[in-house]
Amino acid sequence: MQGDASREMWPRAKPARRKLPAATDIEPDKAQRLLVVSPVRNEAPHIERTALALAAQTRPPDLWVAVDDGSTDGTAQILSRLASRLQFMLVMNSQAPPGMDIGSDRLAVAAEARAFNVGLACVPWRTFTHIAKLDGDIELPPRYFERLLAAFGSEPALGLAGGTLRERDGRQGREDPASDYHVRGALKCYTLDCLDAIGGIEERLGWDTIDEVRARMKGFGTRTLPDLIAGHHRTCASAGGILRGTARHGECAYITHYPLSWISLRAIRMMSKRPIVLSGLAFLGGYVRAGLTGTPRVGAPGFRAFVRRELSARARGAFGLGAVVAKWRASVSAFNTFYVCARQGSHPD
Repeated sequence: MQGDASREMWPRAKPARRKLPAATDIEPDKAQRLLVVSPVRNEAPHIERTALALAAQTRPPDLWVAVDDGSTDGTAQILSRLASRLQFMLVMNSQAPPGMDIGSDRLAVAAEARAFNVGLACVPWRTFTHIAKLDGDIELPPRYFERLLAAFGSEPALGLAGGTLRERDGRQGREDPASDYHVRGALKCYTLDCLDAIGGIEERLGWDTIDEVRARMKGFGTRTLPDLIAGHHRTCASAGGILRGTARHGECAYITHYPLSWISLRAIRMMSKRPIVLSGLAFLGGYVRAGLTGTPRVGAPGFRAFVRRELSARARGAFGLGAVVAKWRASVSAFNTFYVCARQGSHPD
């Protein structure tokens, strides 16, 4: 990787609704200290690109803790070699609790959240002003952290932020482009005050929604910065299979008290994503299965009421006539695609 060459790998983003400070206008805040923690498992094909992108940052992290979570593909050896070259890098190993299978379904056992907390416990994390989680298959543009920290500096109430993801094939990787309040779990960054206020990251399925809701309940802002584009070398939630990952997202929505009415509309919208129709059914099925099996929901006082108030407020803005027509057209398009494939004897993958 040389200079800004990594940017050319990813198509340009759509014009941002809210501009970040121009790179030439950014003055480094010497009081800011950045800690990056990367839970890593079997990322041998990708982790070196992640490391080189961190090394190429105009504002590199003060410390990068890579936590190897039982890799079996040579990732640990690559991390060791990288640590000898990068002065800001520290490699740690994470051991799963007895009886926990971290390899079969990492979303279900919140393996990432657990490994992240292992990384925090190994360093004096409260001496940093900003704590970021970065997955081992993410490639950041050179000015990513420079501009992210500048956004925090310009918005004192912002407690949790991050960029957006673009998949390797050029598709925008966000689950919902309109949800600028949601920060993807692969590249979250917290202020110290925010992470302290929410009590850290909970080691359970749905952690990357629970943390955001708690942050907003505490008065912190959370948002994705749409003109900070990072490359994603693995399809989101695909490590254990795309449909299983989608079903787990439905389960997450149940855990965090999203109502069935919202889930049903979201499932219809997701039917237009590959695999056509099956994605929406898997999402809805994950939600229903969680309810039928009695999966515990977040029990924090006020959590459910806060989630429902937020959803009601968003619905009032999102379900104007134009939005309803667009969602209906997307649903019809998904059905038509599935129908044509069925008539031709093929399967929409």
